[in-house]
Amino acid sequence: MVETILVAAIHFDDGKPYSLQPKNIDTGFVLCGHRHGCIFEQTASKVMERRMNGIIKEEQGFLTNTNRFVGRKEAKNIVVLNQQPLTDDFLSDQLYSENLY
Repeated sequence: MVETILVAAIHFDDGKPYSLQPKNIDTGFVLCGHRHGCIFEQTASKVMERRMNGIIKEEQGFLTNTNRFVGRKEAKNIVVLNQQPLTDDFLSDQLYSENLY
């Protein structure tokens, strides 16, 4: 199966295990949305509360069709390798949701 990028995602790691997470996530939880900003808007109060208490680290990335969470750099490599359509040319070594749709 060719791995492709599906959707923007953010891994919020609070050190706790959760069920039904991407297969490469042992602790914390991954939330998905059309854009990273959409995810932050939907979770602002809960995530901010935990962040203020110092118990969450976050990484912006993407969810793949093989149920893996990948960071922005790995996502860019996947998109380029598989010639996944992009909205425009970009020179960054990282992928942004605006480049996908």
